[in-house]
Amino acid sequence: MANLVRREVVESARTVVVKVGTNVLTRPDETLDLTRIASLADQIHRIRQTGRQVVLVSSGAVGAGLSILGLKKRPDDLAHLQAAAASGQAHLIHLYNEAFQRFGTHAAQILVTANDFKNRSRYLNVRNTINTLFEYDVVPIINENDTVSINEIKFGDNDRLAAMVTNLLHDPLLVILSIVDGLYDRDPSDPHAQHIPLVESWDDELMGMASDRQSTRGTGGMKSKLDAVRTATAVGECVIIADGTDPQVLDRIIDGDEVGTLFLAKGTSIPAWKRWIGFTVPPRGRVTIDTGAVRAIEEQGRSLLAIGIAGVDGEFDRGSVVALVDPAGQELARGLTNYDAQTVRRIAGKRSTEISELLGGGVPYAEVIHRDNLVLTR
Repeated sequence: MANLVRREVVESARTVVVKVGTNVLTRPDETLDLTRIASLADQIHRIRQTGRQVVLVSSGAVGAGLSILGLKKRPDDLAHLQAAAASGQAHLIHLYNEAFQRFGTHAAQILVTANDFKNRSRYLNVRNTINTLFEYDVVPIINENDTVSINEIKFGDNDRLAAMVTNLLHDPLLVILSIVDGLYDRDPSDPHAQHIPLVESWDDELMGMASDRQSTRGTGGMKSKLDAVRTATAVGECVIIADGTDPQVLDRIIDGDEVGTLFLAKGTSIPAWKRWIGFTVPPRGRVTIDTGAVRAIEEQGRSLLAIGIAGVDGEFDRGSVVALVDPAGQELARGLTNYDAQTVRRIAGKRSTEISELLGGGVPYAEVIHRDNLVLTR
C-alpha cells in the first residue's frame, strides 16, 4: 500500500543509489544468483524509465570468485581473498553488463578505495566520472577495490561506501538491499521482534537494536548499515533498508509502498563541500574546546577562535580535517584547520594580540577554523 511520506521521499529523489550485498546476490552454495541479477537489472531499468538516474553499489566480487577458483568457502588469508576478488569482479561486471544490454544500455565499472574519498581531487574525479556516465546513459556499478584494499576485505564497508557515494550526488535516495526487511527492535529471529517501518530522526540508541549476527558470506551487518544511515541522514538524505530477496522490492519502493524501514533525513541537505569535510574524510586530530566555544559554534554558527581551544590531540597539517570535541570528549563538529597541530598548541587559549607576539609578524588567520569550513556532526 502506498504511503504519503514515502511517496514524497521518492518523488523528490532524482538519483537512486542501490546498494546490494553479497547475501542478496549469492545462493546458499556460494554461487551467484543469476535470476536475482537479472531481476535487479529489470527493476533498475524501470526506475531509469521514470527519468531518474541509478548508481549500483554492488558487493559480491569475492563470492563470485569462489566458484571460479573452485573454493568451497571464503578464504581466511588475504592473498586468497584478493585472488577471489580479482577473478570474481570481472565475472560480476560481465553478468551485470549482459543484464543491462537487454535494455539497450551498458554497465560501467568503478573500483575505488578509501583514499579516493580522502583526497579532495580524487573525490571530485569520482563524482565527475559518475555524472559523465549519466550523460551517456550508462549505469555506474561501484565496488570497493578488494584486490588492494585490505581493510575492506577484513571488515566489510560497502554500506559506508554507498553512503559516501550518495553524498556525491544531487537529490539522492539511498536504498540498501539486505536479506532482512529493515530494522527490528531486536534480533529478527526473536519471535517477539517488531518491525520498525519508519525512523523519523536518528538516535544513537538505534545501534542497540542491531543484531551482531553476521553470515559467512557477507562482511557487513545491521550495525554497518546503520552507520551508513547515520552518515547519509546527517547530510539531509533519506535511506531505505529493505529485503533484496523480494523480486519486486525496487518497484515497490518507487511506488511508495511501505516496505523495509525508511530513515528520514536530518534537516535540510548540506553543501557537497561540507559533506566531504564532515562525513567523508576521517579527522587527522582532535581539538578540545571550552563551553563558550561550544555554544558559539553550535548555537550561533561562529568560527573557532584560538581563545576557545583547551587542548590538541594528534598531529596534523594546515588544511587537515580535525574533529572538535567538547570538555566531555564528545564530538560536535569537524572542520578544516588554518594552522598545523604544533601552531594550534602554541596559540590555544590566546587572544589575537598574544598570537601576534607568539608567531611574530601578525596573525595569518583570525580563525583557527572558519565557519565556512566547519560542519556540525551532532
